[in-house]
Amino acid sequence: MKYCSLLLLFVYSLSLQAQINPYQYSVQKKTECKNGAVVCAHPLAAKVGVEILKKGGNAFDAAIATQLALAVVYPGAGNIGGGGFMLAYTQNKKTIALDYREKAPSAAGRDMYLDANGNAQTTLSQNGHLASGVPGTVAGLFSAHKYAKLPFKLLIQPAIDLAEKGFVLTDAEARNLNASLGTFVQYNTKPNAFIKYGGWKAGDTLIQKDLANTLKRIRDLGQKGFYEGVTAKLIVEEMKRGGGLITLSDLKNYQTAVREAMISDYKGYKIIGMPLVSSGGILIQQMMGMIESRNVAQYGFQSWQAVQMMVEIERRAFADRAEFLGDKDFVKVPVKKLTSASYLQQRMSDYDMNKAGSSKITTHGAVNPESEETTHLSVYDKDGNAVSVTTTLNGSYGSRTVVGGAGFLLNNEMDDFSVKPGVPNMYGALGTEANAIVPNKRMLSSMTPTIVLKDEKPYLVIGTPGGTTIPTQVYQVLLNVLEFNMSIEDAVWKPRFHHQWMPDVIYVEKEFPQDVRVKLKEMGYEIVERGGIGRFEAIRITGTKIEAVGDKRGDDDAEGY
Repeated sequence: MKYCSLLLLFVYSLSLQAQINPYQYSVQKKTECKNGAVVCAHPLAAKVGVEILKKGGNAFDAAIATQLALAVVYPGAGNIGGGGFMLAYTQNKKTIALDYREKAPSAAGRDMYLDANGNAQTTLSQNGHLASGVPGTVAGLFSAHKYAKLPFKLLIQPAIDLAEKGFVLTDAEARNLNASLGTFVQYNTKPNAFIKYGGWKAGDTLIQKDLANTLKRIRDLGQKGFYEGVTAKLIVEEMKRGGGLITLSDLKNYQTAVREAMISDYKGYKIIGMPLVSSGGILIQQMMGMIESRNVAQYGFQSWQAVQMMVEIERRAFADRAEFLGDKDFVKVPVKKLTSASYLQQRMSDYDMNKAGSSKITTHGAVNPESEETTHLSVYDKDGNAVSVTTTLNGSYGSRTVVGGAGFLLNNEMDDFSVKPGVPNMYGALGTEANAIVPNKRMLSSMTPTIVLKDEKPYLVIGTPGGTTIPTQVYQVLLNVLEFNMSIEDAVWKPRFHHQWMPDVIYVEKEFPQDVRVKLKEMGYEIVERGGIGRFEAIRITGTKIEAVGDKRGDDDAEGY
């Protein structure tokens, strides 16, 4: 039996290699197809996912294989040393929400990043060994596998091949690795595959032997191949060398949390979102609820009126995020109140479309007792299964710490806790006691995997990286499609803006209309131009047509068949 299994694996691996050339590939931004599609941050991972669909796998199989491939070909955010969320809607009309967000180590404490004078030391929460929470990705993949069709050994093999035999770097990947050379040297105790003192260039081959061996242990031993045994010991040894906190017990005791998805109606559509500790599902319900009765479509896409209204709604939602949201396994969060129609109507009672709001005046409501290097993938299969996954290391390359001998990067998710009330994290987000550090607690996230149903069937499968900009990106793309009737590519590719309560500024991309900027400035808003906001991955299903779009802001790729 074992011989047959190995033979099947070998034949399958050869077949997949014949279809995917890791040394010569190109990026495809949009595809239209009838059977299934995968959109993600890297073309090789998207191609792996589609090949899994072609070989009889469903959307869960493809999502698992794509995530594992991203851990190899997109090390800045694809990962096995981080965590994430999977949201799915099955052909049997079942909604699934898997929370494999990282946890604080058991030795973590509320004031662990404060110095003797009580000052926050955010360098420690953002870089190096002490910044890492207990990884959840591998546990999440095995939790998702119960809904898949193919053996896990087959789904992980493409990632093993890509790690062991290598793949060529794109120009963007080479530049990112070179920009991080100093921190890779600073925060690592042993040599790793990412350090190249002569500098990386497009077309170079990145080979990751240690990572390949780690993936093989997962292939052969299952979840225990990561959370126990050799890999777990390598993680703990790395923690000891660098002053981190993760223990063998922390790893062995990690479990995926099965959640109840957030579902809301919007003008005949059903929006399915991720619940806490993702803040995304709540924020989307709040923002869509606040705008639903205001006929934003009459003003037109990115008119000053539409943008101003959307900004003021974003302001109110993020003020509530800062005050109330955290891990509901540890703190009481008034979710029903925060998303109720009466509360949302009250939140907009002081809205004035003729002047700029103020975050000093507009704070959280009255309630009685996500560098932005996350990554997203969207998958849809021929049977009608939709899977939306957002996963992350938090900042670009996470903590910049590679586990010696295991070859994978660890996250810096501890920074997503409220290190100290009133002190912003790396994305400028504020928090309160609700998101304070507690042993084994999950840190609040901005990740917002989302599925929209039309007539009880998947219509949109969407999501994006981008730290605290994630919920506002999803909000904008939803309105672009559902209110402004834009094509799916325009909905994703057109310029974006962002407001998150504090700091009290509107961030805009370079292509954001100048006349709208001028009008908003005249009203009293501060406008700050910044680089690209997010890397959105979208699938739209209309009848038998599947449209998949990868963001133009990166190497994102859409594949289908």
